Amino acid sequence: MQNDDFIELIEPTPKLKTKRCKLLAKSITLVLLLAPIFSAFLLWYEFDLFIGVVGFGIAYLIVGIIRSKLRTLSIPPHQLEYNYSDSTIATWFAAKRLCYEEIDQNSPKNFPV
Repeated sequence: MQNDDFIELIEPTPKLKTKRCKLLAKSITLVLLLAPIFSAFLLWYEFDLFIGVVGFGIAYLIVGIIRSKLRTLSIPPHQLEYNYSDSTIATWFAAKRLCYEEIDQNSPKNFPV
């Protein structure tokens, strides 16, 4: 018999508490959403429509690579098969890598000396 008949509980998306962390998550979301469009319009304005379309495709690929790196760095490994939006990826990344507001104040800090 297989023992693969169970479903692991997934962690909910962390809630950001400080304004700094929320602002970081929103700015990461805006960069992920608007970078290809902004670069396409900039290239179209500076050069040509064809260059703008090609620039959009290249920028979309680059942002997709960045999105997948942020996703693998911050989302727990057993939850990577689920689909996540840009705002959820940014919230996970801000909570796990940029904001350390979940650290217990009584726990010893392991900082290098």
